[in-house]
Amino acid sequence: MKISNKALHPRNKHHQPYDFAALCAAVPALTVFVRDNGYGMLSIDFANPAAVKTLNQALLKQIYSVEHWQLPDGFLCPAVPGRVDYLHYLADLLALLNKNKIPTGSKVQLLDTGCGANLIYPLLAQAEYGWKVTASELDQEAVAAAELLIEQNQLQHKIALRQQHKPAHIFHGIIQPDDLFDLTLCNPPFHNSAEQALAGSERKARNLGQKSAELNFAGRSHELWCDGGEAAFIRLMIEESQSYAQQVLWFSSLVSKQENVPALQQQLNKLGAQHQLLDMQQGNKQSRILAWSFMPDKQRQLWAQFRWQKK
Repeated sequence: MKISNKALHPRNKHHQPYDFAALCAAVPALTVFVRDNGYGMLSIDFANPAAVKTLNQALLKQIYSVEHWQLPDGFLCPAVPGRVDYLHYLADLLALLNKNKIPTGSKVQLLDTGCGANLIYPLLAQAEYGWKVTASELDQEAVAAAELLIEQNQLQHKIALRQQHKPAHIFHGIIQPDDLFDLTLCNPPFHNSAEQALAGSERKARNLGQKSAELNFAGRSHELWCDGGEAAFIRLMIEESQSYAQQVLWFSSLVSKQENVPALQQQLNKLGAQHQLLDMQQGNKQSRILAWSFMPDKQRQLWAQFRWQKK
């Protein structure tokens, strides 16, 4: 099954241009970065990492009631509209099993694989749907930054953090025998080498008017690349997911490159997994979510009844 759309998800709160007056009122520090974009509209310099970070801080506070957000230098600075889009599409997957009603609250358990220092998916998931999130991360500095965000926003009851101590694994060492997750999500490393990642960052810097990518906000090495790129990473994720077939309703991952999709679908078919491809588009950027489940339809319905429809 393939679900397509050509714009942000209908529930996405970012269809309209940013309301910079409201954002600056929420975070006055944003004011110094706001300027006329030459077309009679207010904007910021998206080539300026400090401006982008402050915009994120304002968006999270003004729209999602996340009072505290900061990001150490060098880590991936996410675009909020695209990240929340992923969550809305996952919510739709659950609604299909719940009489077209999105299950909300802590009865829904989400696993974010590789949350990073920005912790963006857990923060948005609890804000939009009240879901309880377990976030995993490999990098110790990122773990410390994510822990600080949880503490500052007093979200210990909604977000749990687990450090991955096995760099060669994704789910192994994170999913425990008594865990049950309704969803997993992942934004896998895109590039297949450090050189390719640097070239990509330099292209991005040039597109944004920067002379160098050295001070770009593109991310740490483990956030950007791995041997074999996203295709190899997702293949490993699919392979490991078999071990947790009865503990997870829907596994999922972003897939940036369309050409990687057929081989991943073929792998899932060989393993007997049902899968869906959900197309996304944010402006000129096209991406997609690959979601898969090892449970047959009837078992997924029983899961929903037991997990979300209990009276």
